[in-house]
Amino acid sequence: MSDLWTLADVDHDGAIQEAAERVDPPTRAAFLKKAGIGLGAVAGSGAVLGALPSIASAAVPASDVAILNFALTLEYLEAAFYAAAKGNNVGSGQQDLTSFINVVAAHEAAHVAFLKKALGSKAVAKPKFDFKDTVTNQEKFAATAQVLEDTGVQAYLGQAANIKNKKVLAAAGSILPIEARHAAWIRDINGKFTGGQPLPAPAAFQSAKTKAQILAAVKGTGFIVG
Repeated sequence: MSDLWTLADVDHDGAIQEAAERVDPPTRAAFLKKAGIGLGAVAGSGAVLGALPSIASAAVPASDVAILNFALTLEYLEAAFYAAAKGNNVGSGQQDLTSFINVVAAHEAAHVAFLKKALGSKAVAKPKFDFKDTVTNQEKFAATAQVLEDTGVQAYLGQAANIKNKKVLAAAGSILPIEARHAAWIRDINGKFTGGQPLPAPAAFQSAKTKAQILAAVKGTGFIVG
């Protein structure tokens, strides 16, 4: 998978291209260049990963490796969840939900690849999952996606202060805002389905959860079966 995104990869609704078309031809390339895409490309996960120290090196303490593996386990779960939902076409009839599934499935798969590459031989194995009808029932999927995304944000936030290596912290920090955007997106979608609630950003501050709390919550779903 390429570490570079083209305009087609990010401009799904054509908004950027539409704006570019309104710019005079001589300056169109400059407009796209300033947008960070178009004729060039946007740096993807490779730029962040390239800044990571070797996980096998003494620069990365064992506690940071454990945190990255904790994150990888959560990303395995999310990636499998969205891949199954996408395969089952659970967003059928709801364009907003379908777009969310397609984009987030790609993001979570990229997170898995990113963390696995960073951890190398120290990466934990992918568990076996059974998501039951949460990946076939549209209402249950949307509700479960919101819980998973909120949980992901709380998990990354809860571990941020425990990471000792600054480059590892920066790498983990590059995932946290994406999970937060996913959480806001699915909350917005669910709000439309239920008449305006819940709000995409319901509070001014976000609480964190400990690793023990997150693992207990994940275990409680019954999704991990092996």
